[in-house]
Amino acid sequence: MDGVALPEWGMMPGSRGDAAEQIAAVWQQVKAPVVVPLLRLSVTLCLAMSVMLFAEKVYMAVVILVVRLLGRRPERRYRCEPIRDDDLEAGGSAAYPMVLVQIPMYNEREVYQLSIGAACGLSWPSDRIIVQVLDDSTDPAIKELVQRECQRWASKGVDVKYEVRDSRRGYKAGALREGMKRAYVRGCDVVAIFDADFQPEPDFLWRTVPFLLHNPDLALVQARWKFVNADECLMTRMQEMSLDYHFTVEQEVGSSTYAFFGFNGTAGVWRISALNEAGGWKDRTTVEDMDLAVRASLKGWKFVFLDDLMVKNELPSTLKAFRYQQHRWSCGPANLFRKMLMEIVRNKKVTLWKKIHVIYNFFLVRKIIAHIVTFVFYCLVIPATVLVPEVEIPKWGSVYIPTVITLLNAVGTPRSVPLIVFWILFENVMSLHRTKATFIGLLEAGRVNEWVVTEKLGDALKMKMEGKRSKKPRMRIGDRLHVLELGVAAYLFFCGCYDVAFGKNRYFIFLFLQSIAFFVVGVGYVGTFVPHS
Repeated sequence: MDGVALPEWGMMPGSRGDAAEQIAAVWQQVKAPVVVPLLRLSVTLCLAMSVMLFAEKVYMAVVILVVRLLGRRPERRYRCEPIRDDDLEAGGSAAYPMVLVQIPMYNEREVYQLSIGAACGLSWPSDRIIVQVLDDSTDPAIKELVQRECQRWASKGVDVKYEVRDSRRGYKAGALREGMKRAYVRGCDVVAIFDADFQPEPDFLWRTVPFLLHNPDLALVQARWKFVNADECLMTRMQEMSLDYHFTVEQEVGSSTYAFFGFNGTAGVWRISALNEAGGWKDRTTVEDMDLAVRASLKGWKFVFLDDLMVKNELPSTLKAFRYQQHRWSCGPANLFRKMLMEIVRNKKVTLWKKIHVIYNFFLVRKIIAHIVTFVFYCLVIPATVLVPEVEIPKWGSVYIPTVITLLNAVGTPRSVPLIVFWILFENVMSLHRTKATFIGLLEAGRVNEWVVTEKLGDALKMKMEGKRSKKPRMRIGDRLHVLELGVAAYLFFCGCYDVAFGKNRYFIFLFLQSIAFFVVGVGYVGTFVPHS
């Protein structure tokens, strides 16, 4: 044999270098005809979605500014006078609308007393209010506790109805639907709904019901949420920033312009006739509240949001509970959009502009594009351009637009502005699950109808921690490790190292920070840790 034959791949010490050369050669052959065009297309699509999201954020900021400058508060746009004394003298307590208060709950050992107590403490004529506790609990011990609490309030003269059913079919929507079928509900005019961790102030009905009493075209009065555990950990602070923007900006804009926004499923009061006209509660998606709101809006009903009326509640403080909640909140709207798109398009009762608002602004941009562009652009495409320098992203797309969007998101919670970098990194991490859930909803696949009740801790965490101070908390590795986050963390870290060695855009600063954020979440060191018993 002439010369020396090259060793086969993996047979000699020098084979590693040969393998690297072969991989590099294949990469160069594939990059120009395949990778570069696909990446450029991805950049173009992501930039287009970024512009759409940017325009939506600026539009909402302008609306909020105009509302504030003109003082267009709900009290100026709608009549909301309290019931007059002469009406009471003429008709007695019958002048008050009959109110039904519904509290759906499921194994709520930690918070059931708070919610039932707050509902029974609402100020309203005792013969004009019914508190209905819809208990879907599967734990017999908890069911007994809830029933006893209802009996305790009934002994004080409160009209409390404890309702159970044979199965959890339809989950929350099914419970609410069954509750509305009771004979005593037929005489009710409005229904106030509170999830099990919500604690309305005694004057809640005085501040909401008059809007429905004096404005026959109003179907819903929605109150804002106030978080009792916002300072519990960094994760709850991040949630507070996102949800405050949702209330302060998104719902205020919907209320002030098209009198439409998505019902939040709790801390709201519905006109029962409007609820029934819209078709009642349906369990076809995991966002039964949004489903009802869209159907009622298509019937011509209007909604009003009261930014200064706050109802205390609890944020999920464990990563597991938050992930389940975000899956439901992202998958449900996408699935509802799939189911209702043509129904909205064909509707004859609302204006063209309102249909455009619901389809484009409410669903497409806020519920779909916002999730997808956050993860795909900032966590996949931008890092990929480090490996493919032939593809460039303009500074306005990679720096200026994201900066403006972030600053506009921060206006809802000024006290958390110092945490804005943490918020950006955390939101990008969570966008992984929101994007996955969005596609599951759009394609109606996999976990599309998965419903996991958000865990509430109440004072349980404090008691557990006090009882375990002398013991080292036990943790299961499977509960801590999250493979998807760790995979993205490794990808971002690799891209960051490559950028340090060969790049020119200095993306590595962002890439390393984002990689650390994904890694921290991937090993479960986010939120509150609840020790196992």
